[in-house]
Amino acid sequence: MTAVDRPVMQKKDYKTDQEVRWCPGCGDYSILNAVQGAFAKLGKQLHETVIISGIGCSSRFPYYMETYGFHTIHGRAPALATGVKASNPSLDVWVVTGDGDALSIGGNHFIHAMRRNVGLKILMFNNRIYGLTKGQFSPTSEQGKVTKSSPLGTVDYPFSPIALALGAGGTFVARGVDILGPHLEDVVCRASAHAGTAVVEIYQNCNIFNDGAYKGFTDKEVRDARLLPLQHGQPLLFGANKAQGVAFDANFRPYLVTGADLGKAYVWDETAESPAPAMALATMSESEFPVPIGVFRRREKPTFEEGLQAQIAAAAAKKQESLRDLLYAGEIWDVR
Repeated sequence: MTAVDRPVMQKKDYKTDQEVRWCPGCGDYSILNAVQGAFAKLGKQLHETVIISGIGCSSRFPYYMETYGFHTIHGRAPALATGVKASNPSLDVWVVTGDGDALSIGGNHFIHAMRRNVGLKILMFNNRIYGLTKGQFSPTSEQGKVTKSSPLGTVDYPFSPIALALGAGGTFVARGVDILGPHLEDVVCRASAHAGTAVVEIYQNCNIFNDGAYKGFTDKEVRDARLLPLQHGQPLLFGANKAQGVAFDANFRPYLVTGADLGKAYVWDETAESPAPAMALATMSESEFPVPIGVFRRREKPTFEEGLQAQIAAAAAKKQESLRDLLYAGEIWDVR
């Protein structure tokens, strides 16, 4: 298919004939809408796109996207997606997962996808609760959270998915919010353009089991004062009039600046060689500092599938002539 033959895609082209079945008011509807909008902007072709999910409310996503897809095993979506990408690197492979699916049973697969820098785009819906299994605490639930599985409050310390992704060597790490549709569309588009593993954490409200988890910084009345948009090359400013900023000391400990000190606000560089600034933002206290959204880190390095294809090409160049050649090409021993 030539560029001329590629059909112009519209948002409706990504919608299936399946009834979308999430709880009324769930943030997943907003995310689905944003992803379909982003795919339309990018002109993604249905036959070239694969969406793979694990288990959880978010993992119904492939049913609602008119692309190829798999609804797979709890926590194992990155592993299956790696197989798809390695087998056919030309495919556009996306993983849809949740905070429980990705960070609990799937934690190992999540971090190793980033370590390998596989060309996957991972959308992780984070509602800080187990929704599908009816309200148990998850790896991102705040300490002290009272749930069905922690009636006295969880004693666990929560993961920061952004910090975890950065620590695992993530080359594109970003955050969006379900109700901020245009911003989320832009982040999804930027993730799509990245060659390696792109991770987008999406704050998503579960209005049944964890309603209002993010209202302290996403409600319209407080949004300007509580959200910190990350803009490459721009200082870290926030507030209705950009009258407050975030700066770092010599040890990358954040502090707030206002007035005459506003010029000390850190100029954001998502391509910085060191992950220290991004890690500092990812681990800031939500009660003391604004909540960052946007791209935390963007770095380029060879992908897993590129290395794999190079090995296959090198092996083919040796022109092994028979199965015997392969069996005897290396250390062998006799069993007597």
